[in-house]
Amino acid sequence: MRFAHLRRPDSSEIALAVIDGDDAILVSDLMESPAPTLQQFIDAGDGALDEVRASLATGVALRHPLNGFGYASAVLAPPAVLAVGLNYAAHSSELGLKTDTAPTVFTLWPNSLTGHEQTTAWPRSLSESVDYEAELGVIIGRPAKDVSREDALSYVWGYTVVNDITARDIQFSEAQWCRCKSFDGFTPTGPFAVTADEIPDPQALHIWTVVDGHTVQDATTGQMVRPVSALVSHLSQSVTLLPGTLISTGSPGGAGYSRDPQIFLRDRSTVTVGIDGIGELTTHCRILD
Repeated sequence: MRFAHLRRPDSSEIALAVIDGDDAILVSDLMESPAPTLQQFIDAGDGALDEVRASLATGVALRHPLNGFGYASAVLAPPAVLAVGLNYAAHSSELGLKTDTAPTVFTLWPNSLTGHEQTTAWPRSLSESVDYEAELGVIIGRPAKDVSREDALSYVWGYTVVNDITARDIQFSEAQWCRCKSFDGFTPTGPFAVTADEIPDPQALHIWTVVDGHTVQDATTGQMVRPVSALVSHLSQSVTLLPGTLISTGSPGGAGYSRDPQIFLRDRSTVTVGIDGIGELTTHCRILD
């Protein structure tokens, strides 16, 4: 099952919906006590999924053409957004950085979250070296503490697509990576959040990026240094991963910073990152003078 946060073009109100082909079915039409956001839906536990599945099975829910809506971030107000750096050997090498014995972990700030087909803008005075990074996003479904690697995937509610947009000049001038990746709109997610039962093996997914019509990343999640199960287990040893937590699992090789000539996101660039079985996430870029 796939979910999205949708918004009508003439409204600022966001609605959680189930996506079925080209149709959207509002969760408010499927539940007796609806959850208005994915976070609240996850917090409601497995019973919420069961209720939605049962309602869908009746076939009477009102359907809306999906093309009548815009998208908000696939996750809204998660308890935390945790990002993992240097989790593909090719990406570590091209940045000239070493993959350590333990994962490189940092946080992303919630203001950076945005949705599919939205515009991300930043001042030219802050950075002209803004890069793309296609990443698999993992959404935690129940509290995870001291989880074994063998059990880790059972704590995953679902998956989404993340573009971990990065101001490279700031990244290499500061010890911490949070700010360079947390400008407003620098963490697009979506379009959809897909439940874990739809992704039997998160290490067998094609992942790619297209910038202005050119494919610049083309890899598989099987190339991760540490698979999703290892990341969830490792993170849960030090903190309790709360339901709704988003983990961005790192980017494959092909970043614009490492290319010759370099490719950075320009004013009016369009970047699409995609993962098989989950979706394609498009961001429009504007650089403000």
